[in-house]
Order: sequence, then structure tokens, then C-alpha cells
Amino acid sequence: MQALLDVILPVFAVIGFGYVAVWRGFLTEGTIDGLMVFTQNFAIPALLYKAISTLDLGQSFDLALLASFYTGSATGFTVGLLGARYLFGRDWEDAVAIGFTCLFANSLMLGLAMTERAYGADALQANYAIVALHSPFCYGIGITAMEIARARGTPARAVPGKVLRAMFRNALVIGILLGFAVNLGNIPVPGAITSAVDMIVRAAIPCALFGMGGVLYRYRPDGDFRIIAYVCAVTLILHPTITYTLGTLNRLSTDALRSAVLTAAMAPGINSYVFANMYGRARRVAASSVLIATSVSVGTIWVWLHILP
Repeated sequence: MQALLDVILPVFAVIGFGYVAVWRGFLTEGTIDGLMVFTQNFAIPALLYKAISTLDLGQSFDLALLASFYTGSATGFTVGLLGARYLFGRDWEDAVAIGFTCLFANSLMLGLAMTERAYGADALQANYAIVALHSPFCYGIGITAMEIARARGTPARAVPGKVLRAMFRNALVIGILLGFAVNLGNIPVPGAITSAVDMIVRAAIPCALFGMGGVLYRYRPDGDFRIIAYVCAVTLILHPTITYTLGTLNRLSTDALRSAVLTAAMAPGINSYVFANMYGRARRVAASSVLIATSVSVGTIWVWLHILP
């Protein structure tokens, strides 16, 4: 019970404040949209840049850690894709969007916040390693699968260009690449710039959580409950179970196992809806899955906090 009070509730309280602020009309949906543009296009990319530019890459990028987490992610995408197609009879493009919802855990807004609350800021090194590859990995799979599903006569040679253009327009990917460039190139950054980035970074997680609450109010559940329940099971149970099993077999350190499993246990991120909206496919399923899985994860995260060492 103490873990629920000390770790989970403060994070969801911030989300709840954002939800209530829009529900009661204190903030407009346009204001929340502006806040989300700030967090997703500026604050969180700055957070990723800062984290990766200062990481000890040799120590943080543990292949066993990444394999444990991303095997679960890829399995979730496959199960979501095939389940949407063959269990629920959705067409291939809808199935890709639903598979992406099963793939894209909320590693930033919830994963970082939850791990920090549970284990402290010093426990986030493995989180940053996962997050550094998260957007390129997920968008690479999602965009590639969607472009293949949509090709229908398009020359195969055109697909890689579409995938690369979509990825390198993503602000998160740009922040990650800048962080790697500064780190690997040992590029000196003026103190004034570092201080300015630090100021933006401090706003990233609380603003993202508050804005997420406002966004979730907009996308309230509306039908498709069977497939939404399926997405919740894949994201909240299957992914962290695979990650925990592989992490244990790979003998990850305690900190790495905690970060990997807690991140895998997060509900689908808002980017799941962004992806669905970008292609105009399965938007209601994606939005409702984010809301319902985020609510249900209050209980499942508590369970994982008790299971983890």
C-alpha cells in the first residue's frame, strides 16, 4: 500500500489534474495541444539530448537489457497485429495501427516518472538506454509495416525513403541523434546553453504528465471494448512478463531489471494515437486504449513493484 501512495499516486495525480482542468473548462483543448507541442517537440527531446549526451554509452547500452525489453516490444507488436487481423477481422492497415499501440509503451511520460519515484533519479540510466532506441525502433517497425500495407503497387524501392523521411522529421529522434553526436564527438557545449537546456528539461516530465491528462479527456472510450481489452492485456501483462523472464534469464543487474520491467509495464503512450491519426486508421481504438490502459495500469504497476527486487 505504501508503494501505491508514495510512487504511483503522485504521478497519476498530476495526470488527473490535467484531466480535470480540461473537463471543468479551466483550460481549453487548444491550450493542452500547445502544452503537448512544447513537451513532445521541445522539452522531451531536450531531456533525451541531455541524458544521452552525458551517458556512459559503453556501460549503459547493455545488449542483454535491450534484448530483454525489445523482444517483449516486438512480440507485442506481432501479437497485436495478428490478433487485430485474425481475431477481430480488421484490415491490414488498421491491424498495423493496433499493433503499434501494443508496441509503443509510455517509456517517457510514465516510464521515467514511475522509475524515478520508485527508485530515485540515479536508477534512470537503463531507462535512458531504452528510451534512446524507443522512438527509432518503434517508428521504424510501425512506419515500415504501414507503408508495406499501403503500398499496393508502389515500387518496393520507394518504401525505405518514406520510412527514413518520417523518422528524421520526428523531434524525439532529432534530440536523440544530437545527444549521440555530442557524446561520441566529445563536443564541448557552452555553459549558458547547458543551463538553458537544464531549465527546459526540468519542465519536461511534469508538463508532459499534466498535458497527457488533458489529452486523455478528449479521447474518452467509445466502443471497440473487446479489442481495447486485448490491447490492455498485451501491453500491461504480456510485454512486462516477457521482459521480466528474459531479464532474469540474462541476469540483469537489479537496477537494469527494475527499469526494463517497469518501462515494459507502462500503458501505450500518446504516440500510439499520434501514429494512428497520422495514417487515419484505428484512431478510436488507439485513443481509448491509451486512456483505459493508463487507468488499469495503476493496479498492474503496483503488482510489478511488489514482484521486482
